[in-house]
Amino acid sequence: MDFELPEDLRLLKQTVANFVDKELIPIERTSMDGPIMKPDVRARVEAKAKELGLWLLEVPTEYGGQGLGLLGMVVVWEEMARTIALPPRGPFVFGPDLRPILFTLTEEQKQKYLYPVLRGEKTTAFAQSEPDAGADPGSMRTTAVRKGDKYIINGYKRWITNAGTADFFQLVAATDRAKGSRGGLSMFLVDANTPGVKIVGRIETMMGDAPYEIAFDNVEIPAENLIGKEGDGMKSAQSWITSGRLYQACRGLGVAKRCLDMSASYAKQRVTFGAPLAERQAVQFMIADSYMEHHMTQLLVYQLAARTDAGVAARHESYMAKIKGTELGFRVADRCMQIHGGMGLANEMPIAKMWRDARSFMITEGPVELMRWVLARDILRQY
Repeated sequence: MDFELPEDLRLLKQTVANFVDKELIPIERTSMDGPIMKPDVRARVEAKAKELGLWLLEVPTEYGGQGLGLLGMVVVWEEMARTIALPPRGPFVFGPDLRPILFTLTEEQKQKYLYPVLRGEKTTAFAQSEPDAGADPGSMRTTAVRKGDKYIINGYKRWITNAGTADFFQLVAATDRAKGSRGGLSMFLVDANTPGVKIVGRIETMMGDAPYEIAFDNVEIPAENLIGKEGDGMKSAQSWITSGRLYQACRGLGVAKRCLDMSASYAKQRVTFGAPLAERQAVQFMIADSYMEHHMTQLLVYQLAARTDAGVAARHESYMAKIKGTELGFRVADRCMQIHGGMGLANEMPIAKMWRDARSFMITEGPVELMRWVLARDILRQY
């Protein structure tokens, strides 16, 4: 077993790290306008990313991208998470915000939806969560009923990132509520300007972002806007669910690395009662624990990415990565805040923002309690 990154990914990791250090960390206090990145700042940073060859990294080569596997994207996500200059849930600055499901569309669907996104002409948002169906998609109430050559959609979605600027939605709806998530959910392409689609609110969060609430009132879409087959909604989701959990884990890795660097540096500089904090055992233990936990979690995440690329990863491995990665980010950010004392609470430092963001990832896209429950269920089946 080789736990070293291949040479090309070591070079990529260093390139992205340098990009974060030189282009993003210096503008952390001025890059955002509320929940979005300032357009002029985004344009400048994206131009630099293109110049460095950091563009369309995970887009398959047949669509003009670089075709990075999950291990490659993991090293990118980890480095990008060291800064608060970007929206915590995207879009980032290495190309359009895409989900792998778009690459499975029919050619006709690609012409209308995928290619315009790749060209920067359209943006999209993923709409699944509902007030009563967050971590439990099987209880989804939004329905899509087939009538002739159309589907009629009714329902309500909540916590939808980027919905306000999206040209179309990748919508998950129930086509057979009795079957729940086992064959009862389907995925659709819904244009945002379709009659009956209405943005009805925004939810201000402690992270500074503001996801949307969307109502669908007798929304008619062509039957050809179904993605894949009816009832394959959750099956389609499996194509990117491990990727999503790895992304969340990498957020924790990046936050932990940045906070560990800041903690060690500050502990050596800050003098109290005639000695630097670095000589206090309580502080030393926090730094040592953070270092060990980051190292172990990084090995777990890298191994899962490599095993997924090789097609041999087990489902429960992604649960472990999601749990350990997101909890790591919050735990190390919390220690960093404690080591910095009053300065850790100051908004001029990135610590408080990282602390809030890291806390949110323990809830979104599968709370850690749910992940532990499903993990335990899978483990017990082995005995």
